[in-house]
Amino acid sequence: MLIARLIAETETSETRLDALVTALGEAGVQVTAAALPEGNGGPEGDAGVLELHMDGSDEAAVLAAIDGAFETPAMLVAHDSITVPRLFVSDMDSTMIGQECIDELADYAGIKDRIAAITERAMQGELDFEAALRERVALLAGLEEGAIATCLAERITATPGAKTLVATLAALGTRTVLVTGGFHHFADPVAEMLGFHRVVGNRLGVEGGKLTGGLLGPITDSAVKAAVLREELATLGEGAHSLATGDGANDIPMIAAATYGFAYRAKPKARAAANGRVDSEDLTAVLTLLGVPRAEWREG
Repeated sequence: MLIARLIAETETSETRLDALVTALGEAGVQVTAAALPEGNGGPEGDAGVLELHMDGSDEAAVLAAIDGAFETPAMLVAHDSITVPRLFVSDMDSTMIGQECIDELADYAGIKDRIAAITERAMQGELDFEAALRERVALLAGLEEGAIATCLAERITATPGAKTLVATLAALGTRTVLVTGGFHHFADPVAEMLGFHRVVGNRLGVEGGKLTGGLLGPITDSAVKAAVLREELATLGEGAHSLATGDGANDIPMIAAATYGFAYRAKPKARAAANGRVDSEDLTAVLTLLGVPRAEWREG
């Protein structure tokens, strides 16, 4: 059985539901039950959660049908049940925060456009992640380490809903891990700001108060992100559910490995790999789709 949840406007849900049921039938997926939204307060104003129960196993077909029938800010398709996960693992840049840290840091070196172009291609999956990371870091050689603190203070902001998402899950007993292809210089203070339990990331080389243009230790790439999820999940016991959020190609293995893998305002390849999608700005949509009542939300 598949369960689909999506945030939908109450006024238009019934008409769009008919179109969705027809599209699912044409894709060989039969709807066995549907609950229309009652304006139960998602982050999109007068919106609620539409829930469908279906016979079938083709998540991709259901997601495609929802995309065709609804202009929804968020959706989730899962097998058998949807519940609060025991583990939450998330990307940082353009997911938990609204910026790409290396691009913003590059602005202090006067080369933001050059580095941002490489970042975009890497996140689209057009470049090898590690090679692209090392290339960008090399271009920052000689930059004062103090620029990082300045960048954090002046440029880096939490994504709307990020604090509430992390704080609420933690209050419900969820283990939270920030895992990033970015740098501990940024990720450690971001994790403290948002309330994550653990941080995994890359380390910038620094000598004499300046960036060396190199990295220290092993690289946190897509394989490591997925490995961290599996490692953490193994400590929680059999049957524990996991949640992952990310936006780029290097998040795909992590998203695919999670019970609920959410692509947040994501690049096309990452969005296609996810069984959950948040296309709005507010990450509390994840809480809405998980069925966490607003009364249980924590502001962080």
